[in-house]
Amino acid sequence: MTVAFVIGGTLFGSALLWVSCARLEEATDRLARYHGIPDAVKGSVLLAVASSMPELVTALLASSVHQDFELGLSAIIGSAIFNILVIPACAVYARGRPLGANRALVYREAQFYLVSVFVLMVTLSLSVIYGGLGTQGLSGGGEIYLGEFSRSLAVFPLLLYGLYLYIQLQEVKSTPDENRLRDGINAIKEGGILLGCIGLILVGVEVLLRVAITLGEMLGTPTFLWGMTIVAAATSVPDTFVSVRASVRGRDESSLSNVFGSNVFDLLVAVPLGVIVAGSIVVNFTQIVPMMMFLILATVVMLVFMLRSMEITIRESHVMILLYVAFGIWMTLEAFGFTNVLGVR
Repeated sequence: MTVAFVIGGTLFGSALLWVSCARLEEATDRLARYHGIPDAVKGSVLLAVASSMPELVTALLASSVHQDFELGLSAIIGSAIFNILVIPACAVYARGRPLGANRALVYREAQFYLVSVFVLMVTLSLSVIYGGLGTQGLSGGGEIYLGEFSRSLAVFPLLLYGLYLYIQLQEVKSTPDENRLRDGINAIKEGGILLGCIGLILVGVEVLLRVAITLGEMLGTPTFLWGMTIVAAATSVPDTFVSVRASVRGRDESSLSNVFGSNVFDLLVAVPLGVIVAGSIVVNFTQIVPMMMFLILATVVMLVFMLRSMEITIRESHVMILLYVAFGIWMTLEAFGFTNVLGVR
């Protein structure tokens, strides 16, 4: 029965997220055209927020309902790694040719995303420096460092996201009003669809979280390891759908900006809101640092590929997929005790 729930719950939750987020993004796209939002801003903000709704819900439910903030945080970091390595590669494979970028995308969106990664890393470090709760010994030797991630610290990432929105707002203001397309679009109806889809996303994410918790209990492993893999991959399905569809239609800028915008939202909004809803959270810094370092590595690899020729080639996509496979193998080794970089045991 437990195995059936894990398999069935994973398939059901993933399918529900796929269907609801696909409709959510369609409604968001139509509202963006209704208001004349530029393509780059639509991808990096509106579609990114819409496709990142599962990650936001994951952070909120994991911390408030299941009292397992590490599960939510690991799902968001795992989703960010998936977005950076897998989604661009899938977009390249789907179109059968390189995915192009431009200097504005690389030097604005990509670098702001890299700043977001470091800001979250610094915020988590401050939770140990100023809210340190001491160390905890491991059965196999060594120690883990614990800190208190407070609501006051959560404000800093949110302020940075406010700056991000301000930058995008300036882009919107510079767009002529004639770009708006109001004919055939009912803004009230599309807004209602948005709310309904968010409700379905709540159900899908809750099922996936219960799958991760069940797997942890069944195999005697920490839930955050399954959050990094199963929950992260499932919640990244909407982002994959948006970017691949944009790349196939020739909207390279929108495809890549959605990846960066989704990760910026996940790191600067989803994580802090999870803390604000739940209150002060105990952070296992020993587990977070290696995962964040892998995220930084994945980000640097993608940026180097983009900067070489302002595109991501098929060969470079192979490298990115292999790097994600290596990440999955590492998580598996951690789960079953073959390695202990994360201080699990």
